[in-house]
Amino acid sequence: MQKKKVKIIGAGFAGLSAASSLVSKGFDVEVFEKNFKPGGRASQLEDQGYLFDKGPSWYWLPDVYEDFFGKFGKRPEDYYTLQRMDPSYRVYFSQADIVDVPASQRELFELFESIEPGSAAKLKKFLEEAAYKYEVGMKEFVFKPSLSITEFFDMRILKSIFRMGMFQTVHSYIKKRFTDPRLRQILEFPILFLGATPKTTPSLYTLMNHADLTLGTWYPDGGFYSVVKGMETMARDLGVKFHYNSPVEEVLIKNGKANGIKVGGEKLEADVVVGSADYHHVEQHLLPPESRQYSKKYWNSRKMAPSALLFYLGFDKKINNLLHHNLLFDEDFEMHASEIYENPRWPEKPLLYVSATSKTDSNVAPEGHENIVVLIPVAPGMKSGKEVREKYLDIVLDRMEALTGDELRNHLVYKRTYAQEDFIKEYNSFKGNAYGLSNVLTQTAILKPSLVSQKVPNLFYTGQMTTPGPGVPPVIISGQVVANEIKKRFRV
Repeated sequence: MQKKKVKIIGAGFAGLSAASSLVSKGFDVEVFEKNFKPGGRASQLEDQGYLFDKGPSWYWLPDVYEDFFGKFGKRPEDYYTLQRMDPSYRVYFSQADIVDVPASQRELFELFESIEPGSAAKLKKFLEEAAYKYEVGMKEFVFKPSLSITEFFDMRILKSIFRMGMFQTVHSYIKKRFTDPRLRQILEFPILFLGATPKTTPSLYTLMNHADLTLGTWYPDGGFYSVVKGMETMARDLGVKFHYNSPVEEVLIKNGKANGIKVGGEKLEADVVVGSADYHHVEQHLLPPESRQYSKKYWNSRKMAPSALLFYLGFDKKINNLLHHNLLFDEDFEMHASEIYENPRWPEKPLLYVSATSKTDSNVAPEGHENIVVLIPVAPGMKSGKEVREKYLDIVLDRMEALTGDELRNHLVYKRTYAQEDFIKEYNSFKGNAYGLSNVLTQTAILKPSLVSQKVPNLFYTGQMTTPGPGVPPVIISGQVVANEIKKRFRV
């Protein structure tokens, strides 16, 4: 019997995950990517001896990667080598107030106790609760397609919803347990990966503290793009066919069903189409109006996760007082959050994330040089010209020099910037967002855009805008979830 043909739009993590999952289930799978290589937002920049991860740089939830590769009889170490970061990362509250977050839980408890007496015991209980949320969340929630509320009509899950505090926020949950503002910021920081503030995110997501403080922060040698290359290699070995420099121009609809895609003016037949590219782009630009399930009003009412202003910098010296991961929390978090979510504008005194992979990996920069990526979260939809980018580069260098005590400007030998316009150009990103939708309660589970089109029965979606949400591990899971749903509906 002839295999059913699946055409996947986009070769980001979700597309790679869906491709391997579907081909292993007996489908004929082809992936079409507009850019010249896989990875989507997890692309890589190589120039003048520097190697930068353009997108994700935090390798968390290693069990998700192990589970994914394990489904195909493989292991992550078949494709890349991991090392655990210790300390996990450094937090600058000021030049005189620097906290290194250790990998060891014993040292972590000692750190908390030294800052706030009595907090070690509270942290132990807090992490036990986070582990429970992680266990239930990863086993009961994230692999559900979230197509109907009835999926959650299970007494174990209903009990868990209340025990996990779905109806209180991360901020209030942490505030009740810890007093020192520095400890609160350390515990609230992982929520930034979910594209929302601790004050709007359900406390279920303190499960991210289990990911951070218990499962640890890791680094794949060669950078995060090593994971992309590993997933693509495995997919090819399984039989997936990839087409790069191949933007999809249209999803072809016939008699209410998707019967293929148009690429380079050529019509390619398909039994199933999977949109792994930006959900809004696929639905609003590749489909005819009558096949779209969401209106422009719906999309414009969505709460988007932040975009980002990124700097890829090369220095001809080693920089003092930096670790691999560094959080510059020396400015007012509430003010910066307001400038993203409540009163969108370019931030006056932004918080910064600084990645220095050359502290760990000698292959990402010329000898004696430093490879630096700086990320500033900003409101989506903001426009940036050369003047804006130069202004913020000055802010970045001022802050880094002040906090590290090192002179940097005269040693900057390479720079590249990346902002909302670039996200739109490269990834068709809705409003230039970097992380999809905010993970607020009103955009959780069945309230996210559906992974199954309600208008076109053989059109599916995967990635950060649909279930389970943003972040590399969730979108890898998203690819598996959509593959399972396709398998249920189409016999092969």
